[in-house]
Amino acid sequence: MEFDAPFRVLEQREVNALHESISAATQSEWDANRLRQSTFDVHYQTQSLVMLFISCNQWPEAEIYREDGWDRLSQAALPLMREVIERHYSPGGIVLRAMAAKLAPGGIIKPHIDAHPSFRHAHRIHIPITSNSRVRFNIGGQPHRFEVGKIYELNNQLQHSVMNRGNEDRITFIFDYLPPERRNEVRATGLTELW
Repeated sequence: MEFDAPFRVLEQREVNALHESISAATQSEWDANRLRQSTFDVHYQTQSLVMLFISCNQWPEAEIYREDGWDRLSQAALPLMREVIERHYSPGGIVLRAMAAKLAPGGIIKPHIDAHPSFRHAHRIHIPITSNSRVRFNIGGQPHRFEVGKIYELNNQLQHSVMNRGNEDRITFIFDYLPPERRNEVRATGLTELW
């Protein structure tokens, strides 16, 4: 969603339960789902634990469905997502996507704008789980560091990219929240209620 800044800090908080859940994932879990990488080629160097995803082909028709990462992530992620939505957004919307995304050392996400219509209508929330001092998130041509312990909303309608020049993985939990005032514009089926 577009707003008048490259990003905004929503709050500062511990995310230990989500960190533990993601850290316990095996490499085979990270490798199992290539949906995001095949859908959005700028993410080909990433790996994902996909909890929720949306069919992207017939907007505003949309099917929201659980993916392989649901069992791994939902117990820790759902309460956190609920609290972020209740504190910062109008309740009654729909979560379109939710996942943990990993960018290994040396990896890049090339400059892009999130072009699918769903990205223009939904709030894109980033929750850093792990990072290092050599990760740079460039938004609108300016480098930024997203810190573990803070929750951000990204203006994904500005060009953005990520590079990890450090020696540790950069892992971020991401979810897209379609607010209730936009819900009537979408004919969503499947998993439209999470709690």
